[in-house]
Parts: sequence; structure tokens; C-alpha cells
Amino acid sequence: MCVKLGELERSLVDFAAEFDPALLSAARAEGVMERAARMEHICATIKALAAARFSETELWRNGGDKSPAHMLAKKTGKPVSQAQQQLDNAKRLRSHPKTDAAARKGKLSPEQQAAITDAADLDPNAEDDLLDMAQRTSLNELRDEAARRKAAAQDPEERHRRIDAERFVRSWTGPDGAWNLGAKGTPDRGARFMARVQSIADALFKKARAEGRREQPEAYLFDALMSLAEEDGDAKPSGASRTSPKVLVRVDLEALFRGYPAEGELCEIAGYGPVPVSVVKELLAQGDTFLAAIITKGQAVVGVAHLGRSHTAAQRTALQWLYPICAVEGCSALAREIDHRHDWVKTLTTRFEDSDPYCHHHHYLKTHQGWRLVEGSGKRVFVPPDDPRHPNNVNKGAAQERPPPKVA
Repeated sequence: MCVKLGELERSLVDFAAEFDPALLSAARAEGVMERAARMEHICATIKALAAARFSETELWRNGGDKSPAHMLAKKTGKPVSQAQQQLDNAKRLRSHPKTDAAARKGKLSPEQQAAITDAADLDPNAEDDLLDMAQRTSLNELRDEAARRKAAAQDPEERHRRIDAERFVRSWTGPDGAWNLGAKGTPDRGARFMARVQSIADALFKKARAEGRREQPEAYLFDALMSLAEEDGDAKPSGASRTSPKVLVRVDLEALFRGYPAEGELCEIAGYGPVPVSVVKELLAQGDTFLAAIITKGQAVVGVAHLGRSHTAAQRTALQWLYPICAVEGCSALAREIDHRHDWVKTLTTRFEDSDPYCHHHHYLKTHQGWRLVEGSGKRVFVPPDDPRHPNNVNKGAAQERPPPKVA
């Protein structure tokens, strides 16, 4: 086995030495990239499985390392936390043969493997669904669904208490000399905090646009964070505090009355994940947060409680229930623009079922380059104008197949 692996390594080294990307067409470069990614995933799986086996012996102590994860991190040049995740996942793969098989074929990245096996440990029925989802969606979307499946298999109150007990804020200086900040806490506290930061960031964005300045959205969020940390309240931009920050809660009607969600029911903060029903009730009782509560029955919106807003805002909130993130399949960016599927100038009507939320990037492609979501509802594929699945092409084909009207 080791001899064969050595031969593969030498072949790969020889190929890499001769590889010249400038000789590739764009299409061939894409193919090479995809094949190399599969090979990378296979190698990562083999590495983790071998490291997990090595960690089961006492030999890893010979290097004086603190733990098997520290040993793996030193040998691979990875952070200790990432090494520990790979070791944990390699051990879990033994209990999930379908994920193990997909990983050995290079179909799953180490991060995808970890999300699937972590959820499948608590809910074995989730494995097939998550494996299918991993081939269609982004890593963040996969992690969100895995978190939902894990939450449904755990006691929500105990899970919430554990996360709160593990809360932290950490700062460090990166290799480029930049200051970094990381934090961990319960979804409800994170949602309330980010709602306040986003409110200030939106005001900063409007001020910058009026002055002809453009920066990345993340830059305004950083400035908003610094504004919150300022001791002088005058640091906040005008208009930032006129509207209370908004937290969007999605909860099934039965779960709200029962006090806990049953299988298949929702109780979560949109964009942040599942929370206990008790947390929702606490949010409802507080007056300092603008709460948009979407009460649902199954997958249908049966009521919108939206204090102090017009019907248009209620439509927006209902769309946020359906799409906390961009409606484009594979995109995990926040939905920032709500657009009509059919031009408003032609319909003169704004309908809930005729609207799709986009992130800034995909909204630009739709508006200026003619890209569209394929017909249907929910998250779906986003295609360019020449794709046969583009709604204009589908409708054109249907019109051509339609027989001409009879003339009397």
C-alpha cells in the first residue's frame, strides 16, 4: 500500500513540475480545477484516516506534541482547530459508510464531511439528505441544514444553555499584521447584536453613497462595530438609531403553543439557526428589539406579525422567512435586494409570489446581464440568457409549440 502511494506521489510531483496553466483553454482549466479538487479531497480523507489511526497509538507522543491534533497540525501546517476537526471527522466516518464512500471518491471536502457526519451522529436519517444537498448547495447552506437536523435531535433548552456556557470573544493579530476579532454565543444574542450593527452600517452606506464613496459592505460593518464601541455616542451616524434593529423569527404555530418544536417544525432566528421556543417568547416580551415574527404552518406562511409597518413591509418580511439568504442555489450570501420576476412596468403589480430576493452580486447579474432564476419556487438554479432553462427561452419554446389561432 505504501509503495503504491509513493508511486502516486512521484507521478503527481512529475505532473506538477511540467504543468503550465497558460497552455490551457478556459474550459480545460475548469476541468483541471475540478479534477484537482476531487484529488485534494481524496488526499485529505486518506490523510485524516491515517492520522486518526496514528492517534490511537502512543507513537504520536514521541514528538513531544500536546495532543494528536497538535501533532497533525505541525506535520500539515494547519491550525490545531482544523486538525482536530479532521481527526474527529475521520473517526465518525467509520459509523457512516455512505459518507465514507463519497469522501473516498473525492465528492466531499473535509468541511462537508464534518458537517454531514456531525449531524448524522445525532440523526442517522439526515445522512442521505445532506449527501444530496452537498452536491447542489454551498458549504454554508449545508452547515445550516446540518445544524437544523442536529437541533431537532437535541433538547433545545440544553443545547442553548451549553452554547451560552461556551460563549467567548477572542482577538488576535494575523500574519499580515491586521487585528482580527472572533466571537461565539447563542443565536438570539448574535442576531440582536448584528441587527444593531447592520442598522448603523446601512446608515454609513447611505452617507458614503451620497458622498460618492464606495466600499465593500464588510467595511461598513466594521465601522459600525467600532461606532458601537465608541464611548462617545456622537460617533453613530445620523439616522442609525431612528429605526430599531430588526430580528426575524420563524416559528411554526403548533410549536409556539406547545412550547417546543416537533419533528419537521421550525423555531429559529432567520440566518442564525434554531433556538428554543422560550427564547422566542423572551424576544416577544422585550421592547428594545423590532421583532418580525413569521408564524407558519408547515411550509406555508399563515400569519405575519409585523409591528408598526405597512403591508409592503409584511410582504418583505414573509419573503425573508422564505429566503434568509439569496434565492440562487449555491449562494449563501444574505438577501439584500428583492426583485420582480416580471418587470413591474409591464404588470404594474407587486405580488408576493412574483418576487425573489437576491444578494447584491446576483441582483447585478439579473438587472444588467439578463441572468434569471429558472422557473419554480424556493432556491433554484441561476442561468445566463443563452441557457435553454432561462425563463425567456422556455416561454419562447412554449409559444413556438403552440398551434396558430384558427381564422374564421
